[in-house]
Amino acid sequence: MKDKNCCHVEINSDLQNKQIFGERKMTVKKILKDLGVKLEDYKGRDIEVYSPIEGSHIASLHSDHHQTVDEKIALSVEAFNKWRDVPAPKRGELIRCFGDELRKSKDNLGKLVTIECGKILQEGLGEVQEMIDICDFAVGLSRQVGGLTLPSERPAHVMHENWLPLGPVGVISAFNFPVAVWAWNFTLAVICGDSVIWKPSEKTPLTALACQEIYKKAVKKCKIDVPQGLSQVILGFANIGEQLVNDSRVPLISATGSSAMGQTVGQHVAKRFGRSILELGGNNAVIVTPSADFSTALPSILFGAVGTAGQRCTSTRRVFVHIDIYNKFFERLRVAYAGLPKKVGDPLKEETLIGPLIDEQSFEDMQDSLNHIKNHKGAKIIGGHRLFTKKYSEAYYVEPALVMINEQIDIIKNETFAPILYVMPYENLEQAIQMQNDVPQGLSSAIFTSNISEAEVFKQYSDCGIANVNIGTSGAEIGGAFGGEKETGGGRESGSDAWKSYMRRQTSTTYYGDEAPELAQGVKFG
Repeated sequence: MKDKNCCHVEINSDLQNKQIFGERKMTVKKILKDLGVKLEDYKGRDIEVYSPIEGSHIASLHSDHHQTVDEKIALSVEAFNKWRDVPAPKRGELIRCFGDELRKSKDNLGKLVTIECGKILQEGLGEVQEMIDICDFAVGLSRQVGGLTLPSERPAHVMHENWLPLGPVGVISAFNFPVAVWAWNFTLAVICGDSVIWKPSEKTPLTALACQEIYKKAVKKCKIDVPQGLSQVILGFANIGEQLVNDSRVPLISATGSSAMGQTVGQHVAKRFGRSILELGGNNAVIVTPSADFSTALPSILFGAVGTAGQRCTSTRRVFVHIDIYNKFFERLRVAYAGLPKKVGDPLKEETLIGPLIDEQSFEDMQDSLNHIKNHKGAKIIGGHRLFTKKYSEAYYVEPALVMINEQIDIIKNETFAPILYVMPYENLEQAIQMQNDVPQGLSSAIFTSNISEAEVFKQYSDCGIANVNIGTSGAEIGGAFGGEKETGGGRESGSDAWKSYMRRQTSTTYYGDEAPELAQGVKFG
């Protein structure tokens, strides 16, 4: 006989979930309204948006189609042709206004980031702060995007290297950093004189729409003539991104995502002789030497491995520990991991440090990797289980996995976008660096040591775009160029001289003499 009380509990649970889902949707609508987004303008059934917090449905949007994408690209070309003639410091004024509007909207946008992608609120707010920081950086840069004066071998000649606006820039972003990476590209492209078309992840379109409204507020506040179409958003799935990638009117595509996605994008753009900035997969490693300070290394590795539920491109996925301290260090990690389940939960709550995975597919990928490891002799897995299946039946919270294993098998060389940390022993620094580099990706790396010689050797031979000493793999500042090597794509975004990717280089020679000019290399003609 069926338990009537059991049925009653299930019915109550369903009613409670419906209430929670309804409240979440109302919260999202209010935030979007406060940010200026009119959801009715985007209403449709093409893109269904869910919050990973409890799996609730929060919006239904229409997708762009071939004609609207074509029209937006044409408008972007028109905007570029006007914007390129605006002096760079004036372009910087628009970005200053944008940064001011972001400051006003930080709390709402940060909360929306958390609701839509699942990272904890402090990380959501931190992502918006990163947008503000890159605005400040770009404003200063708008007065420095200059070239060079070069010596000529010929009398009365001068050579200049000029940097000129490139054209419309297509930005394809991923779910895990739904707004900051776009801002890295958008702010630099705009001060360089380019227009921007943004195709966000279909998993996080609402934050993109919010950013566009914040941008529109900045345009109204800014006392310069900003052409229509300077910043646009296109919504949709891979086919929409493919149209953007294949259009020769867009000379630069900046794409963030998996290595497989980047390979497709890179090939298509290269086929039409366009440019690409690719920021792709990372399989980041930390080396812990015998002289490492455990009090520095442990929290850095912990944050790198489990922050954002292991869904950062810079997340720490592998740790190589010197064999003399391997067991001791692993035990310290094991104790730290034992307390993590208490820190997993609703990312909007202050006490939470680890939110959910983005969706079921991410959870399945994590389980597939762990199942491979289970079959390896001597491997030991701690954690990795799904949590809160009754409370959050439609969401995917997990206990971060810690894996003790004596060698780097093939599955470890493939990036799993989830909180799995593989800990392996090494005998000498040369071996550790070799194991670190023995993966297809090359984004971020780190070493913990008190030995300056080890630190310098590591920086020389790490094949990654980022090589840190006594800090973890995760958490890059906007002042440095961000990106990696090998299957990470080779592109650079954000700071340093990454701005050069958004401009075209021109060498110009001027003769200012009165007599017939000499030819280069002493050539005599006529």
